[in-house]
Amino acid sequence: MSAHVVVVGAGIVGASCARSLARRGARVTVLDKGAPATATSAHGEGNILVSDKGPGAELDLARYAAALWPTLAAELADELGPRFPSIEYERKGGVVVATTDAGAGPLEGFAASQRAAGVDARVVDERQARALEPWLTPSATAAVHYPEDAQVQPVVATEAVLASARRLGASVLGHREVRGGVVEHGRLVGVRTDAGTVAADAVVVACGPWSGHVAEALGSDLPVRPRRGMVLVTTRMPHRVHHKVYDGDYFGATQSADAALQTSAVVESTAAGTVLIGSSREQVGFDPRLRVQVLQEVAARALRLFPFLATAGVMRSYLGFRPYMPDHLPVVGPDHRLPGLFFATGHEGAGIGLAPATGEMLAALVLGERPEHDATPFRLDRPSLAGHLAETAVAS
Repeated sequence: MSAHVVVVGAGIVGASCARSLARRGARVTVLDKGAPATATSAHGEGNILVSDKGPGAELDLARYAAALWPTLAAELADELGPRFPSIEYERKGGVVVATTDAGAGPLEGFAASQRAAGVDARVVDERQARALEPWLTPSATAAVHYPEDAQVQPVVATEAVLASARRLGASVLGHREVRGGVVEHGRLVGVRTDAGTVAADAVVVACGPWSGHVAEALGSDLPVRPRRGMVLVTTRMPHRVHHKVYDGDYFGATQSADAALQTSAVVESTAAGTVLIGSSREQVGFDPRLRVQVLQEVAARALRLFPFLATAGVMRSYLGFRPYMPDHLPVVGPDHRLPGLFFATGHEGAGIGLAPATGEMLAALVLGERPEHDATPFRLDRPSLAGHLAETAVAS
Protein backbone atom coordinates (compact mmCIF):
# COMPACT_ATOMS: atom_id res chain seq x y z
CA MET A 1 0.00 0.00 0.00
CA SER A 2 1.29 3.48 -0.84
CA ALA A 3 2.37 5.84 1.91
CA HIS A 4 -0.19 8.27 3.30
CA VAL A 5 1.24 11.75 3.83
CA VAL A 6 -0.53 14.63 5.57
CA VAL A 7 0.57 18.07 4.37
CA VAL A 8 -0.34 20.89 6.73
CA GLY A 9 -0.71 24.11 4.73
CA ALA A 10 -2.48 24.77 1.42
CA GLY A 11 -0.33 27.61 0.15
CA ILE A 12 1.90 27.19 -2.85
CA VAL A 13 4.66 25.37 -0.92
CA GLY A 14 2.21 22.89 0.60
CA ALA A 15 0.49 22.52 -2.76
CA SER A 16 3.80 21.80 -4.49
CA CYS A 17 4.71 19.20 -1.86
CA ALA A 18 1.30 17.55 -2.31
CA ARG A 19 1.59 17.50 -6.10
CA SER A 20 5.13 16.08 -6.07
CA LEU A 21 4.17 13.42 -3.53
CA ALA A 22 1.05 12.43 -5.47
CA ARG A 23 3.03 12.20 -8.71
CA ARG A 24 5.24 9.66 -6.95
CA GLY A 25 2.25 7.55 -5.95
CA ALA A 26 1.73 8.69 -2.37
CA ARG A 27 -1.74 9.16 -0.92
CA VAL A 28 -1.93 12.78 0.18
CA THR A 29 -4.23 14.75 2.44
CA VAL A 30 -3.73 18.52 2.60
CA LEU A 31 -5.08 20.32 5.66
CA ASP A 32 -5.39 24.07 6.15
CA LYS A 33 -6.85 25.99 9.06
CA GLY A 34 -8.43 28.46 6.61
CA ALA A 35 -9.43 28.39 2.97
CA PRO A 36 -6.72 27.09 0.61
CA ALA A 37 -4.57 29.67 -1.21
CA THR A 38 -5.66 32.60 0.95
CA ALA A 39 -2.75 33.28 3.35
CA THR A 40 0.87 34.14 2.52
CA SER A 41 0.65 32.92 -1.07
CA ALA A 42 -2.24 35.31 -1.70
CA HIS A 43 -0.41 38.36 -0.34
CA GLY A 44 2.78 38.42 -2.39
CA GLU A 45 3.83 39.53 -5.84
CA GLY A 46 4.45 36.17 -7.52
CA ASN A 47 8.20 36.60 -7.87
CA ILE A 48 10.49 33.94 -9.32
CA LEU A 49 13.87 35.54 -8.82
CA VAL A 50 17.57 34.81 -9.02
CA SER A 51 18.57 38.47 -8.97
CA ASP A 52 18.06 38.97 -5.23
CA LYS A 53 20.19 36.06 -3.98
CA GLY A 54 23.89 35.98 -3.37
CA PRO A 55 26.09 32.98 -4.19
CA GLY A 56 25.31 30.00 -2.01
CA ALA A 57 22.68 27.41 -1.26
CA GLU A 58 19.61 29.60 -1.76
CA LEU A 59 20.81 30.89 -5.13
CA ASP A 60 21.53 27.33 -6.25
CA LEU A 61 18.01 26.34 -5.21
CA ALA A 62 16.53 29.37 -6.97
CA ARG A 63 18.30 28.47 -10.22
CA TYR A 64 16.99 24.91 -9.95
CA ALA A 65 13.48 26.20 -9.29
CA ALA A 66 13.68 28.69 -12.16
CA ALA A 67 14.49 25.79 -14.49
CA LEU A 68 11.41 23.89 -13.26
CA TRP A 69 8.88 26.69 -13.66
CA PRO A 70 8.49 26.69 -17.48
CA THR A 71 7.76 22.95 -17.49
CA LEU A 72 5.41 23.30 -14.53
CA ALA A 73 3.51 26.14 -16.22
CA ALA A 74 3.12 24.08 -19.39
CA GLU A 75 2.02 20.98 -17.47
CA LEU A 76 -0.59 22.91 -15.50
CA ALA A 77 -2.01 24.48 -18.66
CA ASP A 78 -2.20 21.06 -20.32
CA GLU A 79 -3.71 19.29 -17.27
CA LEU A 80 -6.28 21.93 -16.38
CA GLY A 81 -7.26 23.11 -19.85
CA PRO A 82 -8.26 26.50 -21.24
CA ARG A 83 -11.18 26.96 -18.84
CA PHE A 84 -8.79 27.29 -15.90
CA PRO A 85 -7.31 30.80 -15.61
CA SER A 86 -3.74 31.29 -16.78
CA ILE A 87 -1.11 31.39 -14.05
CA GLU A 88 0.44 34.26 -16.08
CA TYR A 89 3.94 32.80 -16.03
CA GLU A 90 6.19 35.37 -17.69
CA ARG A 91 9.95 35.40 -17.84
CA LYS A 92 9.94 39.18 -17.95
CA GLY A 93 13.41 39.67 -16.49
CA GLY A 94 14.53 42.04 -13.79
CA VAL A 95 16.41 45.32 -13.69
CA VAL A 96 18.21 46.33 -10.50
CA VAL A 97 19.12 49.99 -10.21
CA ALA A 98 21.41 52.16 -8.09
CA THR A 99 20.41 55.80 -7.73
CA THR A 100 23.50 57.06 -5.87
CA ASP A 101 27.20 57.08 -6.66
CA ALA A 102 27.87 55.16 -3.45
CA GLY A 103 25.50 52.39 -4.51
CA ALA A 104 26.84 51.84 -8.02
CA GLY A 105 30.01 49.96 -7.12
CA PRO A 106 28.42 47.50 -4.67
CA LEU A 107 25.63 46.74 -7.15
CA GLU A 108 28.08 45.92 -9.93
CA GLY A 109 30.27 43.94 -7.54
CA PHE A 110 27.29 41.89 -6.39
CA ALA A 111 26.39 41.17 -10.03
CA ALA A 112 29.95 39.99 -10.68
CA SER A 113 29.72 37.52 -7.77
CA GLN A 114 26.44 36.19 -9.18
CA ARG A 115 27.93 35.76 -12.66
CA ALA A 116 30.69 33.68 -11.11
CA ALA A 117 27.92 31.45 -9.72
CA GLY A 118 26.29 31.03 -13.13
CA VAL A 119 23.65 33.79 -13.11
CA ASP A 120 23.02 35.83 -16.25
CA ALA A 121 23.66 39.28 -14.73
CA ARG A 122 24.34 41.95 -17.34
CA VAL A 123 25.65 45.37 -16.34
CA VAL A 124 24.00 47.86 -18.71
CA ASP A 125 24.87 51.46 -19.53
CA GLU A 126 22.45 54.37 -19.40
CA ARG A 127 21.31 53.92 -23.01
CA GLN A 128 20.66 50.21 -22.53
CA ALA A 129 18.86 50.79 -19.25
CA ARG A 130 16.55 53.33 -20.91
CA ALA A 131 15.89 50.88 -23.74
CA LEU A 132 14.81 48.29 -21.17
CA GLU A 133 12.80 50.78 -19.09
CA PRO A 134 12.05 54.03 -20.97
CA TRP A 135 10.35 55.61 -17.93
CA LEU A 136 13.23 54.89 -15.54
CA THR A 137 14.66 57.82 -13.60
CA PRO A 138 17.50 59.65 -15.37
CA SER A 139 19.28 59.73 -11.99
CA ALA A 140 20.25 56.05 -12.14
CA THR A 141 23.98 55.59 -11.55
CA ALA A 142 24.18 51.87 -12.39
CA ALA A 143 21.87 49.12 -13.58
CA VAL A 144 22.02 45.34 -13.99
CA HIS A 145 19.69 43.33 -16.22
CA TYR A 146 18.66 39.82 -15.10
CA PRO A 147 16.91 38.06 -18.02
CA GLU A 148 16.17 34.95 -15.91
CA ASP A 149 13.78 36.63 -13.46
CA ALA A 150 10.11 35.72 -13.90
CA GLN A 151 6.68 36.23 -12.37
CA VAL A 152 3.37 34.40 -11.93
CA GLN A 153 -0.04 35.38 -10.60
CA PRO A 154 0.43 33.87 -7.13
CA VAL A 155 -3.17 33.06 -6.20
CA VAL A 156 -3.97 31.44 -9.54
CA ALA A 157 -0.66 29.56 -9.50
CA THR A 158 -1.40 28.18 -6.03
CA GLU A 159 -4.91 27.17 -7.00
CA ALA A 160 -3.59 25.54 -10.18
CA VAL A 161 -1.00 23.45 -8.32
CA LEU A 162 -3.68 22.40 -5.82
CA ALA A 163 -6.04 21.49 -8.68
CA SER A 164 -3.29 19.40 -10.26
CA ALA A 165 -2.65 17.63 -6.94
CA ARG A 166 -6.37 16.86 -6.68
CA ARG A 167 -6.37 15.38 -10.19
CA LEU A 168 -3.58 13.09 -8.99
CA GLY A 169 -5.72 11.92 -6.08
CA ALA A 170 -4.81 14.33 -3.28
CA SER A 171 -7.55 15.40 -0.89
CA VAL A 172 -7.53 19.11 0.05
CA LEU A 173 -9.48 19.98 3.20
CA GLY A 174 -9.86 23.59 4.28
CA HIS A 175 -10.93 24.82 7.71
CA ARG A 176 -9.14 21.95 9.46
CA GLU A 177 -6.96 23.21 12.30
CA VAL A 178 -4.21 20.88 13.53
CA ARG A 179 -4.28 20.81 17.31
CA GLY A 180 -1.90 18.00 18.19
CA GLY A 181 0.06 15.01 17.04
CA VAL A 182 -0.42 11.28 17.43
CA VAL A 183 2.84 9.66 18.53
CA GLU A 184 3.43 5.92 18.86
CA HIS A 185 6.76 4.42 19.93
CA GLY A 186 8.48 7.78 19.47
CA ARG A 187 7.19 8.33 15.91
CA LEU A 188 4.60 10.80 14.64
CA VAL A 189 1.83 8.73 13.05
CA GLY A 190 -0.97 11.23 12.62
CA VAL A 191 -2.49 14.56 13.57
CA ARG A 192 -5.43 15.58 15.72
CA THR A 193 -7.62 18.28 14.18
CA ASP A 194 -10.75 20.12 15.21
CA ALA A 195 -12.63 17.69 12.95
CA GLY A 196 -11.04 14.44 14.14
CA THR A 197 -7.81 12.47 13.83
CA VAL A 198 -5.99 11.77 10.57
CA ALA A 199 -3.51 8.88 10.52
CA ALA A 200 -0.35 9.27 8.44
CA ASP A 201 2.94 7.65 7.62
CA ALA A 202 4.48 11.14 7.50
CA VAL A 203 3.38 14.67 8.32
CA VAL A 204 4.72 17.67 6.40
CA VAL A 205 4.43 21.12 8.00
CA ALA A 206 4.26 23.65 5.16
CA CYS A 207 2.24 26.51 6.60
CA GLY A 208 4.65 29.39 6.19
CA PRO A 209 4.95 31.77 9.16
CA TRP A 210 2.47 29.66 11.14
CA SER A 211 4.74 26.60 10.92
CA GLY A 212 6.22 27.25 14.35
CA HIS A 213 2.77 27.10 15.95
CA VAL A 214 1.97 23.83 14.21
CA ALA A 215 5.36 22.36 15.09
CA GLU A 216 4.69 23.15 18.75
CA ALA A 217 1.25 21.54 18.56
CA LEU A 218 2.86 18.40 17.16
CA GLY A 219 5.43 18.27 19.94
CA SER A 220 8.41 19.89 18.25
CA ASP A 221 9.77 23.40 17.76
CA LEU A 222 10.87 25.53 14.81
CA PRO A 223 12.36 29.04 14.95
CA VAL A 224 10.26 30.49 12.14
CA ARG A 225 8.78 33.94 12.71
CA PRO A 226 6.43 36.18 10.73
CA ARG A 227 7.98 39.11 8.88
CA ARG A 228 5.33 41.54 7.70
CA GLY A 229 5.39 43.24 4.32
CA MET A 230 3.11 45.78 2.63
CA VAL A 231 2.33 46.45 -1.03
CA LEU A 232 0.61 49.30 -2.87
CA VAL A 233 -1.47 48.59 -5.98
CA THR A 234 -2.13 51.35 -8.53
CA THR A 235 -5.15 51.74 -10.75
CA ARG A 236 -4.81 50.39 -14.28
CA MET A 237 -2.63 52.38 -16.65
CA PRO A 238 -0.78 52.07 -19.95
CA HIS A 239 2.07 49.58 -19.64
CA ARG A 240 5.15 51.57 -18.58
CA VAL A 241 7.09 49.13 -16.37
CA HIS A 242 8.33 46.22 -18.44
CA HIS A 243 10.46 44.23 -15.97
CA LYS A 244 10.64 43.70 -12.26
CA VAL A 245 12.57 46.80 -11.25
CA TYR A 246 14.03 47.38 -7.81
CA ASP A 247 16.71 49.39 -6.11
CA GLY A 248 20.00 48.03 -4.86
CA ASP A 249 18.89 48.16 -1.22
CA TYR A 250 16.45 45.27 -1.71
CA PHE A 251 18.99 42.48 -1.29
CA GLY A 252 20.28 43.96 1.96
CA ALA A 253 16.74 44.17 3.34
CA THR A 254 16.03 40.52 2.55
CA GLN A 255 19.20 39.39 4.32
CA SER A 256 18.93 41.62 7.38
CA ALA A 257 18.15 40.16 10.79
CA ASP A 258 16.95 43.54 12.08
CA ALA A 259 13.38 43.41 13.38
CA ALA A 260 12.85 47.12 12.72
CA LEU A 261 11.20 48.49 9.59
CA GLN A 262 13.20 48.27 6.36
CA THR A 263 11.98 49.48 3.00
CA SER A 264 13.22 49.34 -0.56
CA ALA A 265 11.72 50.10 -3.95
CA VAL A 266 10.27 47.15 -5.89
CA VAL A 267 8.08 48.01 -8.88
CA GLU A 268 6.43 45.78 -11.47
CA SER A 269 3.39 45.66 -13.71
CA THR A 270 0.71 42.99 -13.80
CA ALA A 271 -1.10 41.54 -16.79
CA ALA A 272 -4.21 43.44 -15.66
CA GLY A 273 -2.45 46.80 -16.08
CA THR A 274 -1.92 47.67 -12.43
CA VAL A 275 1.49 48.35 -10.90
CA LEU A 276 2.61 46.63 -7.71
CA ILE A 277 4.81 48.78 -5.46
CA GLY A 278 6.76 47.36 -2.55
CA SER A 279 8.49 46.45 -0.42
CA SER A 280 8.74 46.55 3.34
CA ARG A 281 9.96 44.17 6.03
CA GLU A 282 9.39 44.34 9.76
CA GLN A 283 8.99 41.85 12.60
CA VAL A 284 5.86 42.80 14.52
CA GLY A 285 4.34 39.38 15.08
CA PHE A 286 1.02 38.78 13.35
CA ASP A 287 -0.10 42.40 13.69
CA PRO A 288 -2.54 42.92 10.76
CA ARG A 289 -2.76 46.72 10.99
CA LEU A 290 -1.70 48.78 7.99
CA ARG A 291 0.76 51.55 8.84
CA VAL A 292 0.61 54.74 6.79
CA GLN A 293 4.28 55.46 7.55
CA VAL A 294 5.33 52.23 5.87
CA LEU A 295 3.27 52.94 2.76
CA GLN A 296 4.68 56.47 2.59
CA GLU A 297 8.26 55.19 2.71
CA VAL A 298 7.56 52.55 0.07
CA ALA A 299 5.92 55.11 -2.23
CA ALA A 300 8.76 57.61 -1.79
CA ARG A 301 11.35 54.99 -2.70
CA ALA A 302 9.37 53.93 -5.77
CA LEU A 303 9.28 57.53 -7.02
CA ARG A 304 13.08 57.57 -7.06
CA LEU A 305 12.95 54.80 -9.67
CA PHE A 306 9.89 55.91 -11.63
CA PRO A 307 8.99 59.61 -11.16
CA PHE A 308 5.88 59.19 -13.36
CA LEU A 309 4.24 57.25 -10.52
CA ALA A 310 3.66 60.58 -8.74
CA THR A 311 0.47 60.97 -10.79
CA ALA A 312 -0.67 57.34 -10.46
CA GLY A 313 -3.82 56.54 -8.51
CA VAL A 314 -3.61 54.00 -5.70
CA MET A 315 -6.39 51.44 -5.85
CA ARG A 316 -5.59 49.52 -2.68
CA SER A 317 -2.88 48.25 -0.36
CA TYR A 318 -2.41 44.90 1.31
CA LEU A 319 -0.08 43.16 3.70
CA GLY A 320 1.16 39.64 4.29
CA PHE A 321 3.45 37.68 6.57
CA ARG A 322 6.58 35.98 5.29
CA PRO A 323 8.12 32.99 7.09
CA TYR A 324 11.47 34.27 8.38
CA MET A 325 14.28 31.96 9.53
CA PRO A 326 17.21 33.32 11.56
CA ASP A 327 19.80 32.09 9.05
CA HIS A 328 17.77 33.17 5.97
CA LEU A 329 17.48 29.67 4.54
CA PRO A 330 14.32 27.55 4.22
CA VAL A 331 13.94 24.27 6.09
CA VAL A 332 13.20 21.32 3.81
CA GLY A 333 13.37 17.82 5.22
CA PRO A 334 12.88 15.69 8.34
CA ASP A 335 12.84 16.71 11.97
CA HIS A 336 15.81 14.74 13.32
CA ARG A 337 14.22 14.70 16.78
CA LEU A 338 10.78 13.32 15.88
CA PRO A 339 10.59 10.62 13.17
CA GLY A 340 7.65 11.03 10.84
CA LEU A 341 7.72 14.85 10.96
CA PHE A 342 8.98 16.89 8.01
CA PHE A 343 9.18 20.62 7.28
CA ALA A 344 8.91 22.68 4.11
CA THR A 345 8.90 26.29 5.25
CA GLY A 346 11.01 29.35 6.04
CA HIS A 347 11.31 30.71 2.49
CA GLU A 348 10.50 34.26 3.60
CA GLY A 349 9.65 36.23 0.41
CA ALA A 350 10.87 33.55 -2.01
CA GLY A 351 8.20 30.92 -1.43
CA ILE A 352 6.46 31.31 -4.79
CA GLY A 353 9.68 31.03 -6.75
CA LEU A 354 11.16 28.17 -4.72
CA ALA A 355 7.93 26.16 -4.37
CA PRO A 356 8.36 23.60 -7.18
CA ALA A 357 11.96 22.85 -6.17
CA THR A 358 10.90 22.54 -2.53
CA GLY A 359 8.12 20.14 -3.47
CA GLU A 360 10.47 17.94 -5.46
CA MET A 361 13.09 17.78 -2.71
CA LEU A 362 10.57 17.21 0.07
CA ALA A 363 8.70 14.46 -1.77
CA ALA A 364 11.92 12.57 -2.44
CA LEU A 365 13.01 12.84 1.19
CA VAL A 366 9.65 11.69 2.57
CA LEU A 367 9.60 8.66 0.29
CA GLY A 368 13.19 7.68 0.93
CA GLU A 369 14.52 8.73 -2.46
CA ARG A 370 17.57 10.80 -3.32
CA PRO A 371 16.51 14.34 -4.33
CA GLU A 372 17.62 15.61 -7.71
CA HIS A 373 18.86 18.76 -5.97
CA ASP A 374 21.03 18.49 -2.88
CA ALA A 375 18.84 19.13 0.16
CA THR A 376 21.69 19.06 2.70
CA PRO A 377 21.93 22.87 3.17
CA PHE A 378 18.24 23.00 4.12
CA ARG A 379 18.29 20.33 6.82
CA LEU A 380 16.85 21.28 10.18
CA ASP A 381 19.98 20.02 11.97
CA ARG A 382 22.33 22.34 10.06
CA PRO A 383 24.93 24.14 12.21
CA SER A 384 23.46 27.61 11.61
CA LEU A 385 20.27 26.62 13.46
CA ALA A 386 21.92 24.78 16.34
CA GLY A 387 21.43 27.64 18.76
CA HIS A 388 17.78 28.08 17.84
CA LEU A 389 16.43 24.57 18.42
CA ALA A 390 15.56 22.44 21.40
CA GLU A 391 17.80 19.38 21.51
CA THR A 392 14.88 16.97 21.62
CA ALA A 393 11.27 17.14 20.58
CA VAL A 394 8.69 16.57 23.29
CA ALA A 395 5.89 14.44 21.89
CA SER A 396 2.41 15.68 22.67
